[in-house]
Amino acid sequence: MKRIMTGGAVLLISASPIIAGGIERAPQSLAVLFEQGNYAELSFGGVDPTVEGTDVGVPPNPLFPNGIPPSPTGDVAQGYGFVGLSYKHQFNDNLSAAIIMEQPFGADIRYPLAPAGSPVLGGTRVEVNSTTFTALARYKFENNFSIHGGIRASKANGGVTLNGLGYNRIAPPYNLEIDDEWGMGYVLGAAYEIPEIAGRVSLTYNSSIDHDFDMTETGDVILAATGGITDTISGSYTVKTPRSWTLEGQTGIAADTLVFGSIRWVKWSEFVVDNFLFPINTGTGSVPLVEVEDTTTYTIGVGRKFTENWSGSLSFLYEPSEGDTASPLAPTNGRKGVTLAAIYTMDNMKITTGINYTKLGDADLGIGESGNKTTVATMEDNDAWGVGVRIGYSF
Repeated sequence: MKRIMTGGAVLLISASPIIAGGIERAPQSLAVLFEQGNYAELSFGGVDPTVEGTDVGVPPNPLFPNGIPPSPTGDVAQGYGFVGLSYKHQFNDNLSAAIIMEQPFGADIRYPLAPAGSPVLGGTRVEVNSTTFTALARYKFENNFSIHGGIRASKANGGVTLNGLGYNRIAPPYNLEIDDEWGMGYVLGAAYEIPEIAGRVSLTYNSSIDHDFDMTETGDVILAATGGITDTISGSYTVKTPRSWTLEGQTGIAADTLVFGSIRWVKWSEFVVDNFLFPINTGTGSVPLVEVEDTTTYTIGVGRKFTENWSGSLSFLYEPSEGDTASPLAPTNGRKGVTLAAIYTMDNMKITTGINYTKLGDADLGIGESGNKTTVATMEDNDAWGVGVRIGYSF
């Protein structure tokens, strides 16, 4: 039972993040460490989100004497694919190690230009790409306790464009490009198992990772609307991907039936992207480009073995909304999701296929200083679909 269902639990957790808190796309689970024997795994899939809403318009002002009425933003979230690889080696009854490749962070938000999109935010976009490699070891004591830990190397790049009247820009837009850069962090954790009932609880800490990026900015030293001066500046800046705690557990509750779940906390408030040129004049002081709230995500599910070859699982995910407003660069606030998975086991091969539906939380989008943001748009009634496949082989 443990061998059949473990992969299903992993898929349910890793396939369900669609547009999570901040820019998270995968929860960095280490469940591969708990597979039996030597084990290799390939995972892949895709996500199709829909995120749209309405801007607040523009009140009458000297530039627009009649103002601009509220306009649809258009669909701002782009679909994406994901892939992961992992290998676990069992050296002896007590010592094992694993290497994991994944894409835990990412974003692709693009606001269509008016008239198809919003004059308040049209042309604004953010793109983030990352790949993380984790090397870790686990030592299991004779009393069913174990400890695990290792190092994590992460490569990331990205870009931001700010445009539209919400950012006090008519032309040209503000643009920031961030080159590829590596950063290093570490992982520490512990677990306790009860093999007789496929029981396990584990707690894992992922450290923050500092990336010392080379950045190039192009923007106006003063407002474009008043005849701004455009300049390009290159320099370096440190961006920190956030630390996190993940509590995962599973246990058998009846013959061929398993329940599992997780609680994950991410300190997104330490993920801040600042810059040189922007903002110069927002009316509320200096404002970072990207600023998001801490998140806590809850997952619970049940798995069932139907035959010697087939089993299935169903899980639910809940992430409460955080804060009063969200950034236009992360335009959702909270989520609720459900994932259904089927697991086929044949000899040493295990194939898991899952489908997820996530209802994305409504969000008021604000620009400005924390506690004094100006609402520029409202995103409502949005969702996402995702599919994922995992192919695992034990030997």
